[in-house]
Amino acid sequence: MDIQVGDLVIRKSHGGDIVFKVTDIFVDDTQQTHCVLKGLHLRLMADSPIDDLEPIEAEHLRNEIVRMENMHNNTLRQVLVRRSREREQIELRRSEATKKFTFFDLPGRVLHLDGDEEYLKMCLKTYNQLNLQAVGRWVEESKQADVISNLLEEIRPDILVFTGHDALIGNGKKDINDINNYRNSKHFVAAVKKARLVEPSRDELVIFAGACQSHFEAILSAGANFASSPNRIFIHAYDPVFIAEKVAFTPINRIVDVSDAITASVTGVDGVGGLETRGKFRLGMPKTPIK
Repeated sequence: MDIQVGDLVIRKSHGGDIVFKVTDIFVDDTQQTHCVLKGLHLRLMADSPIDDLEPIEAEHLRNEIVRMENMHNNTLRQVLVRRSREREQIELRRSEATKKFTFFDLPGRVLHLDGDEEYLKMCLKTYNQLNLQAVGRWVEESKQADVISNLLEEIRPDILVFTGHDALIGNGKKDINDINNYRNSKHFVAAVKKARLVEPSRDELVIFAGACQSHFEAILSAGANFASSPNRIFIHAYDPVFIAEKVAFTPINRIVDVSDAITASVTGVDGVGGLETRGKFRLGMPKTPIK
């Protein structure tokens, strides 16, 4: 079968439910050819016998891209509408004495470490669309714990994201409580623990960590505020962005409603969850007039 690195494929044994990109091809100990796969829009890594793969048809790919872009744009639109309503409420609560002044916004700042360079670029573009200041670093999941201390000292973010790819691995029935049965969950746990050595408070530094099927409970126990994946399902590439946005634009004197934050994600409660967390948004005044 003429499948090469970079091709977009589906798995025949799974009914073509997910579109993957082939990132590597190797021959195992039994001389069977396998492909390493990453989800086109889902934060999932997998491998598959090459005989189980089928190149995606152009029409299938077009429909998948349109569906995902519509989902992204709808979520983006909902966020901006919500933010507009919140600003209107702030204006209504202002006293007469302060209405002559113009306020400026200071949302929380994000540091986003991603094990996938393509996904990181997609997320940074979305942060920009949301008017959210974000610094991104492409760092392999296994190395995120090694670099985080220096990055926190350098960038001083309010919100920290550790993500990339993950998956339950092994054949047959898997013990979901054993972190060794996950591709990268142990790396996310190590990275969160390292970050908490720099800033122990969940209110001072808000952390999202995880990817598809990640060990939700272990990541939260390590010190994260939000994590994936409660029901061990696949999460969308943009889920960490929309969780971070909700925290960044919730006022500092309010607790982020966990259900609202999860609803703001693309995947929802089966894919992401978390703890009550203080918001990171501040209003400032007066705004310097531009001359």
